[in-house]
Amino acid sequence: MNQINYQKELDRILAEIQSREAGPGGSVPKLFLHSCCAPCSSYVLEYLSDYFEITDFFYNPNIEPEAEYRHREDELKRLIAEMHPAHAISFVSGAYEPRRFYEKVRGLEQVPEGGERCFVCYRLRMEETARLAAEGGYDFFTTTLSISPLKRADRINEIGLELEKTYGVRHLPSDFKKKGGYQRSIVLSKEHGLYRQDFCGCVFSRAERERHKREQQRMGAAKEALRQHG
Repeated sequence: MNQINYQKELDRILAEIQSREAGPGGSVPKLFLHSCCAPCSSYVLEYLSDYFEITDFFYNPNIEPEAEYRHREDELKRLIAEMHPAHAISFVSGAYEPRRFYEKVRGLEQVPEGGERCFVCYRLRMEETARLAAEGGYDFFTTTLSISPLKRADRINEIGLELEKTYGVRHLPSDFKKKGGYQRSIVLSKEHGLYRQDFCGCVFSRAERERHKREQQRMGAAKEALRQHG
């Protein structure tokens, strides 16, 4: 089976948009963009604001505790305020409803990171984005999630296309880690002094991250013991 190059799909759509904007009576299309956090959004906002008027939507009921949620929300607001985009970027905050996340992933609590539980979480956040994009009469919707090297762009885009059919608003294909996008997000995060978390946000990812840290510490201690007594 041929793997789809979602960056090429995005390039094609952006070229079409540029052509239409340059023509007589051309207008800037509206994009409803789901954002998971400021670092991931930095490159995506910089990149896409050349082509769209963007409404940035912070909706992540997977994030715990609420203090972590609000910290990420505030960082995203600050980032947008500090940017100088070609077209306008506005911000919308979704409801903080972790109970909805736990209901959706019930029975998947023991699934490893990157598996079906994560796909359910993608869909939860993307469906709310698609629903509001349709209600608001937006031209496109998409998510920043594909910028992460740890998240599967194929599943994200498959979900997006399914939601496009359900809600009647066009999904903007993406694999934002391409074209140096992830590396650029690191540079922008440093420039803006953004808070960079080391877990996706849910209690399951935090527990896995803590297990990984403990394992690294254990291995480091074992190596040090070998060095001293070798």
